[in-house]
Formats: sequence, structure tokens, C-alpha cells
Amino acid sequence: MQILAIIVSLAIAVVGVALFGKTIGHMVSVIKLGQPAPGRTDQPGQRSVTLAKETLLHTRMLQWSHIGVLHWFVAFGFLGLVLSLVTAFGQLFDAHYALPIIGHWFVFEWVSEFLTWTGLVSIIGLMVIRLRALPRGEKGRYSRFFGSTAWQAYYVEYTILGVLICIALLRGLEYSLGAGSKFHFPTTFWVGDLLFSGLSEHALENTVYLVAMVKILISFAWMITISLNATMGVAWHRFTAWPNIWFKRKADGGTALGALQPIMVNGQPIDFENIEELDEDAALGVGKIEDFTWKGLLDFTTCTECGRCQSQCPAWNTDKSLSPKLIMMGLREHAYAKAPYLLAAEGDRKSLSQLVLDEQEKPLVGPADVAVIDEEALWACTSCGACVQQCPVDIEHVDAIMDMRRYQVLIESSFPSELNGLFKGLENKGNPWNMSPSGRMDWAKDLPFEVKQVGTDVETLAEVEYLFWVGCAGAYEDRAKKTTQAVAELLNIAGVSFAVLGDGETCTGDPARRSGNEFVFQQLAMQNAEVFKETGAKKVVSTCAHCFNTLKNEYSQLGVELDVIHHTQLLNRLVREGKLTPVAPADSTLNGQKITYHDPCYLGRHNQVYDAPRELLDIIPGAEYAEMPRNKTKSFCCGAGGARMWMEEKVGTRINVNRTTEAVETGADKIATGCPFCRVMLSDGLTAKQADGSAREEVEVQDVAQLLLASVKRG
Repeated sequence: MQILAIIVSLAIAVVGVALFGKTIGHMVSVIKLGQPAPGRTDQPGQRSVTLAKETLLHTRMLQWSHIGVLHWFVAFGFLGLVLSLVTAFGQLFDAHYALPIIGHWFVFEWVSEFLTWTGLVSIIGLMVIRLRALPRGEKGRYSRFFGSTAWQAYYVEYTILGVLICIALLRGLEYSLGAGSKFHFPTTFWVGDLLFSGLSEHALENTVYLVAMVKILISFAWMITISLNATMGVAWHRFTAWPNIWFKRKADGGTALGALQPIMVNGQPIDFENIEELDEDAALGVGKIEDFTWKGLLDFTTCTECGRCQSQCPAWNTDKSLSPKLIMMGLREHAYAKAPYLLAAEGDRKSLSQLVLDEQEKPLVGPADVAVIDEEALWACTSCGACVQQCPVDIEHVDAIMDMRRYQVLIESSFPSELNGLFKGLENKGNPWNMSPSGRMDWAKDLPFEVKQVGTDVETLAEVEYLFWVGCAGAYEDRAKKTTQAVAELLNIAGVSFAVLGDGETCTGDPARRSGNEFVFQQLAMQNAEVFKETGAKKVVSTCAHCFNTLKNEYSQLGVELDVIHHTQLLNRLVREGKLTPVAPADSTLNGQKITYHDPCYLGRHNQVYDAPRELLDIIPGAEYAEMPRNKTKSFCCGAGGARMWMEEKVGTRINVNRTTEAVETGADKIATGCPFCRVMLSDGLTAKQADGSAREEVEVQDVAQLLLASVKRG
């Protein structure tokens, strides 16, 4: 038995280690095919702290608390019990073997037993969760495991289960062989008493050889299996998650949301003012798998197929073809299938297998039956960031999707026809509605006070405290105009000095950038940047979450540093300072009313502004606040982001109706939000529900500022 155990164990270990090392080398070579990713190694100390925090505290995993706790014990059982594998090899040669120095130290033994049993309970718990959530029947697509490679997940789970059972058995055998008292085996002595009492020492030793061999076989069979499957993310993430976290965009641990990164060529942002100097072969965006950065390829490699992103995606949850998980999986499979072609010398490529050559010819984006990524799925993304927020291993899905859009627009000229109107309006009139710039001040005509304009009433913005950035929606969209007017009135009541740019303002470029048209974004942004420099803009207040995000996070890429605040943040501060006082007149329309709040994605997930709007709603006298089930980091999108505001939903159900249904089901009389895009989408959703009788006619969608104004003004 001992000789057999030694031969089999050493043989499989040699094969496993050799294959493992070879596959790691191949994976590194594939990832290195990617383009440079600057800024991923800055602040190494902070990055290491972030890695330690996310690993030890499981901060990303614990967004789903019970699963995070179970995963913590499994993960640390995997790490903490590595020495049990060393012990198993020693036991092949001596059944009484224990690790030198620490082998019989009671602290080591107690920790080992704790990790063994908690790991066993946890892996069984995770297995039950997976089995209960399996995709079944008509609603199978709503399982987060829909589309995941099921056999790989089962194999990993049963491997962990088998290893932990072997560890418990070996501990019981060690006790039966007299390795120590119950003090040293506080939770496994009963295994020895129950299963191995009465066996001779020789029989016990042979059983140790057998169980140690089985443990080693299970461990190295797993190593061989994952070595033969480099795209087995559910297993490889145990190794790739650490570098993926360390190299994340923000060293402080923040998610890859907020600013969209500029188009990069050879690791440098494109200078659009000197675009003619660019190499004609340079990729504008991503048109081939090798156009992604090496961090992008590491992202795809790291995907665990857990489906958290898919479960939160507004497109997937309304029966569209976009799943962030399936995007990552598709890109990973394509990268590793095409890699032999990319890694081969040019003269050797013709001799590659037909499968590899076919993969090389496959377009990255196109019809679902021929391309790696379904073009319909690519354009379904609202850029809400739910996928990035939920990912436990810090994959940057939105960046990948936006870079593929850029190539489709700038190089292939392939995009939804509805965007033609958007691009025409932005290029010719500086706004997505294609309205005349001379109408940008129409919203202010009925106000009982004069709104100051730069160049007319004030020379520069140094004469006032804030530049009030009205935005295209706030200037042209009838419902959004009411928000603009409400904010202006509140600032006037509070004695805050502000001015607007009037027809000197143009679109920030957000819809152009999120739809892939980086040229138009740069054109608009550079125009605004010049105005900001001329007028001395420093402090800006914005009512649009998209303008807020772009001005705050992206204009710095053009050398413009602004102190940008959202109107809900400023109004909340003014209330706290006593400059605005909500009251409840007897005839107030808010008395006894219930209010719910919808988190705009570009205010909440992209910029972590969750509290200010809620604090304002909480202090409105006479009203009751009701939270929707999906809120804050798990809020559901309205459907307007990613330039979807200007694209029709032709597949599945409507995102805005899905969200409006949730709001209506709270029993709210007022649905509040802090973004004009959200207001338009939710208003349209509410109109649809009122038309079919599933929502009360009295329900309204209003901006937080309007509700605050109603409680501040008397009469």
C-alpha cells in the first residue's frame, strides 16, 4: 500500500506541477499580447493595502453578506490548509509524520481543525446555494449561473469537499495512532473513535497511506485539470484575482467607474488636436482582441463566472442579449483560442490548425452567429456600472464595452441608426435635441428674478460663488426645465450668488462619449474647456448627473480642474446651514404623502452620492419616505445612460417600466430623482403604467429640488 501510494502520488505531482508551470507561462504570454495600461503600478504601497483589505476582509464579496462569509472560510481554508498537503506527502513515507517544529503545536492544530470544519460547512453551503439557483425552466435566464460553465464549478466544489474530508479523516487517523491527546484533536478525535477504533497499528498506517494518496490525487488532478483549461476562471481566479485587484484602476480601492478613460494608442491618450500625426494603423478603440490592454486580458482571464454582474444588469433583466458575464467569457475564450496565431512567428501561422485560423478571422463585434460579441448586446449597455460595482474581482466591464463601441463608431461607422440624430444635433447645435443655442435661456423667462449671465450681467465667474451648469436637458426638455427653475429659485432664496453661461454653454459630450463617438466628445469638451478658462470657472453646480460626472471626473483629462457639486449636495448643505428652511403649511400638497427615491446611476454608483438626496427628502415636513428594494449600490437603472436615451428598446421589456413598477409598488405618491435623464425615463414609464391602469393617476415624478422648493415656499 505504501509503495503504491508513493509511486502514484509522486507521479501525479510531477505531471501536475509541470503542466501548471507551463500553463501559467502561456497565460502570461497571452496577457502580454495586450496594449500598455499606464497608471496601473503607481502607489504600490496603497495598492498593496487595497489588496490586503479586499482579500482579508472580503470587502467585495461581502456585498452579498451570507455568500461572502461562506466564501471567506472556503478561501482561507484553501490558503491555510496548504501545509496539510505537505503533511500528506510526509505521511506517504512515515504514517506518524508531522511537520517539524509546528506539527504538534496545539495552536497550529486548533487552527487547522477550525479551518477544516468551517470550510466543510461553507463549501456545502455554497453547493446548496448553487443547486438552488440552477437555471431551470422558462425563468432559467434569471439565474446568475445561466451561461456559466457548470461542470467546472461542480468540479471545483467537489474537489474542495473531497480535500477537506480527507483532512478530517487524516486528523482522526493521527489521533488513533497516538499522535496526541484530545487536547490536540479537539474536534476530530471522535472521527478516530468512530471510524478507526479497533484497527491495528499496521491497518491504521495503511489507511493513512491510502487517504494521503487520495488527498494528493484529488489535489493534483485539480491542478492538471485547470492546467488543461486555461480559461477555467472559476478555478484560476484563486491565482489571478490577486494581481487583478492589485492592478485595478484606482489604487485606493475605488471601482473603475466615474470617468471613462480616453482612447489610448501605445499607452498614450490620443491628441485630437494633432490627429493627423497618428499612425494610420492605430486602433481607435478596440476592434481586435489584441487591441485590449493587458489589464483587459487579465480581466477576462480572472472572470469567475459567478454571475453577480449578470444578476444586476438592467439589460439582462429586461430580456436583452447583453450579459456582462457572457461578454467577459466570450472575450476570454476568443483571446485564448486566437493566441496561438498571435504568438506564432508570421511564417509559421499557415501551419496552424484550421480552428485557430478560423478564430483569427472571426470579427470581434457583429451578428451573433458570426462574431465574438453580439452587436445587439454591445449597444444594449446603459453604462450604469452595476456590473463593475458588483464584481468581486474588480473586472472593468464598462471600459471594455465602451472601447468596442468606439471602434464601431470611429472605424467601422457601424452603430444604431437612431444615433445619427444625436450626433447631428451635437455637432451642429451643441445639444442632443438639435435645438437652437439661442433657446438655452428660455427656462429663465418666467422666474420672478433675473438670472445672471456671464458676459452680460457679470464679466467673469469670479464675481459669483457658483457657475450654475444648466445642461442640455435642463435648458430644452420641458420636464427638466422645472428642475432648473426650482434650483435657481432655491439658490436665490438661500442668497447664493450664481451665474449661467447661457448660449455660451454647450453639451458636456457625455452622450457622444458613451455612444463611442470620442471625436465629438473631444470637440465639445475642448470648446467648453476654453470657455471655462476664459470665464475663470472654479466652482460648478449641476442638476444633471451625467454633466456632473463628466465635468467632475473627465474634464481634468483636458487640463480643466473644477470643483463640481451636485444640486442635491449643495441644497442639503444650505438646509443644514439654515439658509433654506422646509416648512409644512396646512395646505401643503406634500402633507401625508409618501415619497420614494430613485438613485441615478451617474450620481450614485459612479460617484457615491447616496445620502444627500435622501437627507433632503427625510426633512421634508409632512411626507413619509419609502425606500425601494433595489437602492443605493444595487439600484436599478432607468435605462437612459450609455446614450440609450436616444436609442429605442426593440428587444425584451422596457428598463424604465421595470424600474417604475418597483417605485409604484412602494405605494409612493411622489417618485423623486436627481437627474433629468432619470426623470424623463421614469415619467414615460409612469405614463405607460397609468395608461394600462397599473398606477394611480395621482402619482408624479419630480426632482428632489422641486419637492424641497414646495416645502420651502409658502403659498
